[in-house]
Amino acid sequence: MKKALKIILKIMKWILIVLATFIAIFLLVRFIGKKINNKTPECGINEQMYVDINGTKQWISIYGQNKDNPVLLYLHGGPGSSTSLYDYAFTRKWSDVYTVVTWDQRNCGKSYSPDQNDTVLTYDLIMSDSIEMTKYLLDHFGKNKITLLGHSWGTYLGSNLAFQYPEYYECYIGTGQLVDFYQNEIAFKEEAVKWAENDEESKQLIEKLTIGDFSTEYYAARNALMEKYRYDIFADGTDYNLISTQIFNPYYSLEDFYKFINADFSMYENFLNSDEFGKFSLLDKTDYQVPFYNINGDKDYQTNYLIAQDYFESLNAPRKKLYIMKDTTHGLLESKSEEFSDILHEIAKIEAQNK
Repeated sequence: MKKALKIILKIMKWILIVLATFIAIFLLVRFIGKKINNKTPECGINEQMYVDINGTKQWISIYGQNKDNPVLLYLHGGPGSSTSLYDYAFTRKWSDVYTVVTWDQRNCGKSYSPDQNDTVLTYDLIMSDSIEMTKYLLDHFGKNKITLLGHSWGTYLGSNLAFQYPEYYECYIGTGQLVDFYQNEIAFKEEAVKWAENDEESKQLIEKLTIGDFSTEYYAARNALMEKYRYDIFADGTDYNLISTQIFNPYYSLEDFYKFINADFSMYENFLNSDEFGKFSLLDKTDYQVPFYNINGDKDYQTNYLIAQDYFESLNAPRKKLYIMKDTTHGLLESKSEEFSDILHEIAKIEAQNK
């Protein structure tokens, strides 16, 4: 019995040694990777900070290869779906023509704080946050205007900002453009019926798509349908390694990862079901005073690209151009970041020529 116990203890000891060695190697490799990704480009900028916005601390990162470049504010999707875990992997591909600012909006990502969970989100509050952040960036960089780039929910927000406050923005770029949430969800349900045909399992999921009741069950059924028919955001994978990108994230500590995983997003769920969210609809907003660009995937049914295309054709702007990326879903920033970057470089060139 004692001999067996000694063997067990010896085995456990070696398991702990192997585990400790693995952890030590992982932390060392992560430290080196973070150091490499945290380098500041020569003549460039690499900063991260918390900005005081309407009584809250909201996090931004700033990265660019030339401080004289135009400033671009990237608006992530959701609402509430910060991409700061990995977005530096694609936003830095634009850093030779833009100084890129990524922003974790109120109470999500690195801006998350449990004491904000009872905040009631409104159109005015979110717009006010955005204008306060815009003014901070204008002052921080000594610029008169900045460029807006929104993805998904970020297009809803970005379009409203460009429409209502053109004096602050050089141009607007939307990708995965959302035009009207209710119209979008009706169109999604119609598409899902076509996908399902006679598949009973899919039909049961479609029955859970009650327009106007955007519950957890609704989104679970919606996501299941997109994954089943390969229209989900990561259907095409990524053109960079998503796991290593997160491991070597220069902005995230292990504590930040823990907070991200355990964050409460109920305030955003409530917002999605509120009348305030509906105020962001673009149906009656078609006359823009800033150049308007759209980059959409031709398999994007999360934010229906056909609705976005029709809206684009109807709007007026000093300049406008539509780009449709072939065989691409809503995850175009992740799956085809190089192609997306090429388009963004073209837009930057167009804007530079028209200054």
